[in-house]
Formats: sequence, structure tokens, C-alpha cells
Amino acid sequence: MSRHKCTKSIYTSFLQASSIRYSGLALSEVSPIPFSHDSANRWLNSCSFRPSGIWDLSKPLINIKDPCLLVGDDTVLDKHRSEEIDLVHYQYSGNAHDVIAGIGLVNLVWYGLENKEFIPVDYRVYDKDTDGKTKNDHFRDMLKLAQDRGLNPDAVVMDAWYSSMDNLKAIRSMGWIWVMGLKKNRKVNRGETLEKLHIPDEGLQVHLRGYGWITVFRFVAKNGRTDYIGTNMDNPSRDRIETIIKARWKIEVYHRELKQTCGLERCQSRTGRAQRNHIFLAISAWIQKFKRRAVQGVSFYQQKWDVIKNDISREMTKIMMTT
Repeated sequence: MSRHKCTKSIYTSFLQASSIRYSGLALSEVSPIPFSHDSANRWLNSCSFRPSGIWDLSKPLINIKDPCLLVGDDTVLDKHRSEEIDLVHYQYSGNAHDVIAGIGLVNLVWYGLENKEFIPVDYRVYDKDTDGKTKNDHFRDMLKLAQDRGLNPDAVVMDAWYSSMDNLKAIRSMGWIWVMGLKKNRKVNRGETLEKLHIPDEGLQVHLRGYGWITVFRFVAKNGRTDYIGTNMDNPSRDRIETIIKARWKIEVYHRELKQTCGLERCQSRTGRAQRNHIFLAISAWIQKFKRRAVQGVSFYQQKWDVIKNDISREMTKIMMTT
């Protein structure tokens, strides 16, 4: 029998229910099974949850025969006040638009083209000091594992950061289609850059140096930003590519929900093992919240509000009666 009284069920439900505090002390104060905060911390440090466990949770929610996309991206768990935590490195955060101290997390999400749902299927913690792998290495590892698991996406979708030649060739070798952002200075044809080309609305076939023929589209956002989107798809239409690119933003929604409703960034334990376990449990909490949203139609944020609204109402009544 384990000497720890905290369990996966208790910790995950705590992440689902809590809105502000996510520490071991806070957990010990609200747990229906009494235990000390030290016990909670010891349990978090003693477990060994792995990314493969997320696939075990997600697989029953996915029909691998449905038309889908595999969408990948990374996010940074902000730890700028806790630089002594293991796994923390200085890296660029798109959310902060700056280099910050944080833990890098590379995610792979399944997106159903018919039901419009997005579900995490894999993730990797970026820590080159321990595994020697770059974010691109992790990305290719996850794609290969996704193929081994029977996933067969209509396209793999990533932003320009992941459009390296190794990644594009790896996806092609799997027999898959890719749709990715390309940097404006990417070399094509005979040394030309994308920003110097006239790209019609219907796209332009170009020869990507070191790869071969692809089709490139140019999209201009309302704020004036120009995005260059490339694909190895045969005869792609602009509407088709635009639909796929819009779906890519679902992973940004996923990252936001993980951080705002599942306490993804809020673990202050200093050990790498505890941080890895917390990340796994936060993603597990997201999946549980997703299942409620799918069945009951209750948004993640409404689920949080449902937990506290009655207590707030009772407290307001007490205050009003004493004033």
C-alpha cells in the first residue's frame, strides 16, 4: 500500500475545480481525504506519468478513420519568477513576445474536420540538457508515433518555426500532406525570396530549394501582417488552404485553456519529475473537462464558474445581512 494519500484522481479533480490556487498546500486544504501538503508534494515527486498516457485517454474520443488534421505547436510555461526550477530555460514566448524563463512544451493535437473538435494526442517537454533533442526532433518523433498508432491525417499543419527541410521531408516520407507557414525570406526557384514574388490569389508553384515543387499562397491579415503558406498538396485551392490554416489556431485555444483553466503553469515544485507529472495531470484534467463540454455543452470557463458561484452567492448574502 502506498504511503501517500494523494491520488491521480484527487489531483486531477483539483486541477479541474480550482480557479486560483494550485499548490500542494491548497490541495491539502480542500481535499475530501485529509493529508498534509508535504504528502501531496511527495506524491507528485514519486509518480512517473508519461506522454503515452495521454493517448490512452484520447484514443476512445477519436475515430481514427474520420477526416482530420494533425496540428502541432509549442508553448512556454512561464516560470520567470522561479528560475531554480528544473527544466526551465530562457526561450522565446509568443504569448509574451519576448524571451522568458520557462518550460517548453511541444504539443500535437487531433482536429476533426467534420465535428470541428480538437483533442491532444501527444506532447513532449523540451529539455535539451537531458535528452539532447530540439523541438523539431520532438515534433518528428510525435508524428512517427502518430503514424504507428494508425492516425492518417488529411494534412499536418504547423507554423513557420517548424517548416525546416528535415520536417518537410519527414512528412513527405510518411506519405502525408503538409500545410505550413514559410518565412518571407525563404529561398525558392533560383535564389528568389517569397516576399519578392508576385503570388496570385490562386497560389503559385515554386521550387523550394532542397525539397522540390510546392504551391505557395499569400494571405494578408486585417492588421496588415502577411503570411506565406506552403503545401505539397496536389492542385490545392485557396479556400481549402484557408480552411486548414484557420483550424491551426485551435491549438492556441488549447494552450490558453490549459493555462487558464487547468493550472498548467502553476506548479512551483523545483524537481523536473514533479513538473513533468503536473503537466501530464493538467492535460488529463483538460481531457476530463473536454468530455463534459462534449456531453453537456458546458464551456471550460463556465465549468470553473459553476464550482464557485453558489459559494459566492452565499457569502454575499452573509455580508449583506451584516451591513
